[in-house]
Amino acid sequence: MSKVRASIFPGDDLDVSGFSPEAAPDTGPDRETIRAISAQSNFPSREPKQPRTAAPETPKRKPRRHRTGRTAQFNARTTPQTVEAFYAIADRKGWLVGETVERALAALQRELGEG
Repeated sequence: MSKVRASIFPGDDLDVSGFSPEAAPDTGPDRETIRAISAQSNFPSREPKQPRTAAPETPKRKPRRHRTGRTAQFNARTTPQTVEAFYAIADRKGWLVGETVERALAALQRELGEG
């Protein structure tokens, strides 16, 4: 078997210089005519009236990474106000997040008479 591919054209003197792409025919109406017809027909525009504004971002807190020996993770859904109040207490007292949870649990147990 030969390692050279066979040519699909007979001979190597194929001249394609006479070929050029045809211009696309302009068959549609201009934009102003389309806008006038759509306004006359009460057809609503699909273009956005004004750019959407992004939702206001909540300020990012600094990462809180400390080696404390706490290995279990606790997740709960709360309101943003509750989260902010929780972190405000932790920041004001200088406690870590896990320590704040432990102190809150101890206070709840004292309040309920279980501790």
